[in-house]
Amino acid sequence: MSALLEVSALSKRFGGVQAVADLSFTVAEGEILALIGPNGAGKSSVFNLINGVHRPDSGRIVFAGEDIAGEPSYAVAHRGIARAHQIVQPLAGLSVLDNCLVGACYGRDNLSISAGRAVVHEIAALVGLADRLDMPAGALTTAGKKRLELARALCGRPRLLLLDEVLAGLNPTEIERMIEVIRAIRARGVSILIIEHVMRAIMSLSDRVVAINLGRNLAEGTPQEVANDPAVIAAYLGDPKLMNVSAAGTA
Repeated sequence: MSALLEVSALSKRFGGVQAVADLSFTVAEGEILALIGPNGAGKSSVFNLINGVHRPDSGRIVFAGEDIAGEPSYAVAHRGIARAHQIVQPLAGLSVLDNCLVGACYGRDNLSISAGRAVVHEIAALVGLADRLDMPAGALTTAGKKRLELARALCGRPRLLLLDEVLAGLNPTEIERMIEVIRAIRARGVSILIIEHVMRAIMSLSDRVVAINLGRNLAEGTPQEVANDPAVIAAYLGDPKLMNVSAAGTA
């Protein structure tokens, strides 16, 4: 598979904090790639650099063969990259349909309202919101708002979808349903880069996993390979040698 997204030697500093440091990875056409790491590893900063919230200090972000590093978010959306955020912020006073129209009309194809409505109905059926299009977005449950966040991103007809902890706050049944929706999205040819702490979802969904810590590459491979990597285990749980020394010191 050819690479749709290539991140090369990406770095970003905020004051005295090096959020991303010489980070590199690729996302292939049609692939689900998981980006994992402990809290504060720099995962959301990477997403913010890819979709134009922040400008990198150095490095390249090549999407579909063109360097988009530093482009504003609206230009990145027009290229075909959409993002579903962890903290959902729907336009609460508008209907589900109108929220989705925002994605359709300002996404990759800049659709008219009439053309956008057709896309909204298609995507609403995919994510399970077809019977709630006339509801105020603010009246949806947490799971419903998560689906709306996903639908709004998909209505932009992206080639690459950035999923930032879309499973957070969902119960086990809702998680399983959302996993099936994500699989259906990939089946439509959309590549997916996902940040997620629900590891059973990562193991089930991902083709490959890139683990980072302190903004740097830590490990890369299949979900099983990365889950068993000693460096990844140490990053999540602490270095076992340091833990043993600490325990001996307090004995």
